[in-house]
Parts: sequence; structure tokens; C-alpha cells
Amino acid sequence: MCAPDPPAPPDPKETSAASTATNVGTAIANANLGNVNQVTPDGNLTYSQTGTYKWNDPYTGKSYDIPTYTATQTLSQTGQAIKDQTDEARLNLGKLANDQSAFLNDFLSKPVDLSNDATEARLMDLGMKRLQPALDARRASNEADLINRGIRPGSDAYAQAQNLENQGENDAYNQLLLQGRGQAVQEALAQNSAPINNLTALLSGSQVSQPNFVNANMPTIPTTDVAGLINTNYNQKLQNWQQQAQSSSDLFGGLFGLGANVIKYSDRRVKMNIRRVGEFANGLAKYAFEYVWGGGEQIGVMADEVRAFRPHAVVNIGGVDAVNYGEALA
Repeated sequence: MCAPDPPAPPDPKETSAASTATNVGTAIANANLGNVNQVTPDGNLTYSQTGTYKWNDPYTGKSYDIPTYTATQTLSQTGQAIKDQTDEARLNLGKLANDQSAFLNDFLSKPVDLSNDATEARLMDLGMKRLQPALDARRASNEADLINRGIRPGSDAYAQAQNLENQGENDAYNQLLLQGRGQAVQEALAQNSAPINNLTALLSGSQVSQPNFVNANMPTIPTTDVAGLINTNYNQKLQNWQQQAQSSSDLFGGLFGLGANVIKYSDRRVKMNIRRVGEFANGLAKYAFEYVWGGGEQIGVMADEVRAFRPHAVVNIGGVDAVNYGEALA
């Protein structure tokens, strides 16, 4: 009987491959769960697999087939008819807007004339037509009143009255210019913006209402920690091996202790942390070491060296060399 061999550690690439394959499979399953076909009064939403593509794991080199999906939206019969009519109307409006944009290209290249000269000229034109007749009538009335009061043309009083009349007319025209300028500017800007507003209205066509699809509340499959499971399994096996190795050590210690503990495992394969610390009286090298199954530091010999010195002192137990210390050190 000998100590059992320790379990082989898990291969990193195989562990990674198993974990990746599980993750890919879980992702595909979740995608299929989420691709829920929907039917509404306004239209339908349908998912379909339309092919696959290859994905290569850069670490393990393994390739996986990843499915590709297509989501197809179809309108109801009424919704499709509305869309067709709307598309045609938008096309017509687009053509008209294109024609208008050609006109605007030249129209907008000319700045809006908001200069004082242009505005005042327009206001003065309005004043001559509306305000001046009223001012003329008031002047005639004032002149008649002056004559009736005995104030004749050429007198100082008459000249002073005419000056006041002239100032009144000047104030009236100034008020017309000040109040009318803002209105004139607004009218000019509105006239300039009209073609742009018309084009904007043409470009904004009717929109067909889209079906309202719900977000499917589907469960998702959690990813399995394959790497963790593999490592846990390995740790359990390693723990079992350590317990078995310790049991074997205890068993051999009891069996071989019957002869003053003269037989011990001395095979280098079951030892670790080996270092030479001296030699025995007969010339055999003395070593300090630990057994792979534990038990603390030991002092002894190496079976291969005893075999070269005293072959009959070496015995093989279950494929592992042991040494009869009574014969080896005699």
C-alpha cells in the first residue's frame, strides 16, 4: 500500500472552453426567450432567425455558431393604406418644396432692407396721404381764426402763430415716424419670412402612427459558473487525496513501528523540500525532508542512494521504495 497520487489540476483552456460554451449557450437561450412575436391592432412584430456567423474564442481557439435574427414590423391593412397615401402626399409636397427652395435660393441672397431711408420714405408716403390733409385743414382753420381776431399776415403775432403751427406739424410727423418705424420693420420682416414659412409647412407632412409594442417581461437564464464548479470539484478531490495520504502515512507509521520503526518510505517521489544536512556514521548522506502527505519535517536517507550502497536494505511497497533503516545504517 502507498499514498495515492494527487488529482491532476484542471486544464485552464478546457475550463475556459467549458465556461465560454455555457455562457454562449445561455446568451442564445436568453435571446430566444426575449424574441417574442407581438400582434397588435395597428400591426405585428415578428422575429425570425435569418442565419448564423462564426465567433472564435481567442483563448481556446474554439469556434461557435452565433445565430442572427431579424425583426419584421408589418402594419395593419388600414395602417398600410394610410402610410401609402401619406407617402404619396409627402412626395408631392417634397416636389413642391423643392421648387420653392429654388426660389428661396435667390430670394434669401438679398438682405432685408431695414434702413432708415427706406422706412422713412414709406412712412412719409403714408403721412402725405393720411396726415397732411388733416394738417392742412387745421392750418386753414387757424389762419381764419387769426384774421377774425384782427391779426393780419405780416404782423409779428401772425408770424409767431405760423411758427407754432409749423412746430405742431413737425411734431406730428416725428410722432408718425417714431411710432410707425417699428410697425414698418415688422411688416418687412413678415413679408421676408412668408416664403420660408410656406416652405417649412410643405416640408412637414403627416406622420403615420406606429404600432405600440410592449416590452415582453420574459425570464432570463442565469449564467452557470462552470469554472467555479470545476475548481470546487478539484479542491474537493485534492482534500480527499490529502486525507487519504495522511491515513496512509498513519497506517505505515503504525505497521513499520513494530520493528522499532526501521522501515520508512524513502522514495524521492513522495518527498519534498529535500535538503542535505550531514551524513550517518557509515557514510550515507543524511537528509531533512517532508512527505507530500504532510506530517512535518523528517530526517532520513534516500532509497536510490541506499540501493547503491546496500541493495538488500531497499524494499518496494506498491511501487514506492522504502528503506529498512536497521540494515541500511548497520
